[in-house]
Amino acid sequence: MSTETISADGPVAIDGLPAERRRWAAAAIFTALAMASLDTAIANIALPAIASDLHAGPAEVIWVVNVYQIAMVATLLPLAALGEVVGHHRIYLGGLVLFTLASLFCACAWSLPSLLTARVLQGFGAGGIMSVNTALVRFVYPGRLQGLGFGRNAMVVATAFTLGPTIASGVLAIGPWSWLFAINIPFGGVAILIGLKTLPRTPRATHGFDFPGAMMASGCLGLFILGIGSAAHHEWPGLVSIELASAALLGWALIRRQADSPAPVLPVDLFRRPLFALSTATAVCSFAVQGLAFVSLPFYFEDILHRSQVETGFFMTPWPLVVGIMAPIAGRLSDRHSAGTLGGLGLALLSLGMALLAMLPANPHVVDIVWRMAICGCGFGFFQAPNMKALMSSAPVDRSGSASGTVATARLTGQTIGAALAALCFGLAGREGATLALGLGAVFAATGSGMSFLRLVATSQSVA
Repeated sequence: MSTETISADGPVAIDGLPAERRRWAAAAIFTALAMASLDTAIANIALPAIASDLHAGPAEVIWVVNVYQIAMVATLLPLAALGEVVGHHRIYLGGLVLFTLASLFCACAWSLPSLLTARVLQGFGAGGIMSVNTALVRFVYPGRLQGLGFGRNAMVVATAFTLGPTIASGVLAIGPWSWLFAINIPFGGVAILIGLKTLPRTPRATHGFDFPGAMMASGCLGLFILGIGSAAHHEWPGLVSIELASAALLGWALIRRQADSPAPVLPVDLFRRPLFALSTATAVCSFAVQGLAFVSLPFYFEDILHRSQVETGFFMTPWPLVVGIMAPIAGRLSDRHSAGTLGGLGLALLSLGMALLAMLPANPHVVDIVWRMAICGCGFGFFQAPNMKALMSSAPVDRSGSASGTVATARLTGQTIGAALAALCFGLAGREGATLALGLGAVFAATGSGMSFLRLVATSQSVA
C-alpha cells in the first residue's frame, strides 16, 4: 500500500499507488504514450496516399509531419512547467482529450490546410501527453519499482516505432489514410475514462505560471526544430540562419528573464545539478544516434547493399524489437545498480553496433545484418530506462514536471539533430553518406558512453 497525504485537490501520491490502481493508471499512461508515438511513424507511411488524395506535392505534404513535430516540441517545456502548477494529471488528460478530438478532425479533413490545422492541434495534444509522461510514471510507481516503470515506458515507445510502419501499411491496404487517424478515437476514449479514475493527483506548486516565459520557450524550441529541419531539407541558408539565430536570441532572453525564478520554464536550475545535466546530454547523444541510424539505414540497405524495400523493413525490425525486450530488464537492473554504469555500457555497445554496421562487407549475409542491428538495439535498450530514472531522480519531486519535459525534449531534439546530420552526410558524400552517418553515430554513442560514466563521479544534490 502506498503512502498518501490529503490535499485540497484530493489524494497526493508520495510513494506510488496501490497495486490495482497502479496497473490501471499505467494502462492509461502507456496507451496515450503509444498513440502519440505511433502517430509520428504512421504519418510518414501515409504521406504518398495523402498527397494523392488531397492533390498536394511532396514539398507541401511533408508539412503533415513537420507541423505535428514542431507543435509538440514547442509545447513540451511550457506544459511541463504548467503541470507543476495545476497538476500533472490535468495536463495529461487535457492533452489526451485534445489529441483524441484532433484525430477525429484529421480523419475528417477535406483539404491539406484543414489537415495541417488538425495536425497542429494533435501536436499540442501530444505535447501535453509527452511533457508530463515520465513525471506521472514517477508518481504511479513506488521508488523500489520506478526502474521497472521507466523500463516499461521505454518499451512502449520502442514497440510503437516497431509496429508503426506495419500497422500503417496494413490499414492502408484495406482502407483510406483517414483510418490511420480514426483508430486513435476509441483507444483515446478508453484511456480518458480510465485516467479520470486512476491517475494520481500530484502535488501542486505554490508559484505562479510565467506565461510570457512559456511563449518565449515555445518560440525558442519551435524555431530551433524548424531551423534544423530547414537545414536538413537544404532550404536557403539565409532562412536557416534567421530561424536558428532567432531561437538563440529567444533562449538568451528567456534565461535572462528567469535567472532568479525558483521554477523556470527552461529548467536552468536543474541543469546546475551535475547528474541531471549529464543525463540530459547523454540522452541527446543517444537519440541523435537513433536519428542518424533510422534515416541512413534504409538508404544504406537499398542503395549500397541493393536490398528490396521488403528486406529493408525486415532488417530495420531487430533494433526496436530488442529495445522493447531489453528496456524492462535494464529498468529492473537500474533499481539495484548505477545508471552511470548501465548507461555507459549500453552506449558503448551501441557504438560498437554502429561501427560494425558501417564496416559491413559488400555482400553480407542476412544474419550478418540482423545480429549487428540486434547489438544496436540491445545497447540502446540497456541505456534508456536507467538514464530516464537517473534524470528524474536527480530532480526534486516538486520539479518532476520540468524534468519530465526535459526527457521528452532531449529525445525529440536528439532525433532531429541526428536526422539533420544524416542529411548533411548525404550532401557531403552522396550515396556513401549512409556509411559516413553510421560512423558519425558510433562517435556520438561513444561520446554519450563517456558522459554516462562521468556520472559515477558526479555529485548530485539531494532530492526532496
